[in-house]
Amino acid sequence: MTDQDGIVFLFDVDNTLLDNDRVTDDLRRHLVDQFGKKSAERYWVLFEALRAELGYTDYLGALQRYRLGLMNDPSLLRMSSFLLEYPFVERLYPGALEVLDKTGRHGTTVILSDGDAVFQPRKVERSGLWDAVGGRVLIYIHKERMMDAVMERYPARHYVMVDDKLRILAAMKKRMGARLLTVFPRQGHYAHDLKTVRLLPPADITVEHIGDLLEVDLPARLRAPGAEETTREGTS
Repeated sequence: MTDQDGIVFLFDVDNTLLDNDRVTDDLRRHLVDQFGKKSAERYWVLFEALRAELGYTDYLGALQRYRLGLMNDPSLLRMSSFLLEYPFVERLYPGALEVLDKTGRHGTTVILSDGDAVFQPRKVERSGLWDAVGGRVLIYIHKERMMDAVMERYPARHYVMVDDKLRILAAMKKRMGARLLTVFPRQGHYAHDLKTVRLLPPADITVEHIGDLLEVDLPARLRAPGAEETTREGTS
């Protein structure tokens, strides 16, 4: 269990520690190469429909539905291997592991991600993130609604949440107030959706890249008077 007086650092995975947009781009190219553009487009229609249904991305679930229209194509059987054996470690953002190491010297690091029960854990494991946080991995559906469960499992005085989705940071901040320091790395397509971002309250700290946190003293921000007030890093 975590020291009640300590800090728990919570890290999202996709487009926070790992460039998931590049993973998706690689999958898009693979589908077109293997099955043609029209058939590949069908997969992404199913993918988006399943995401709307479940509330998280489910690559393998979409593949199961995709398979129904291609039962006689044996090459489809290798599609799951492409996903499960993908070299995720090569898609870690520069400085990601170093940030986990640095924050781990000041508190407890935890992966807090949304996702399915098969592919997402596989991604965390093969990227090296699982070992980097000592196996402290939580994967939920709508993690912003699970903060009571997170705090029960990892009790602490203060929490830091690092996530590329400002919507999730805002929801967590509303729930936890000054007890939570929110960090917004402006990486990936969600972070650059300005139409959505402008409608949300800013994070406590904003950086351009996850590696920029190597230059930010997060524990000091939590100790500082008025730490609950919004501050900005890496922005003008």
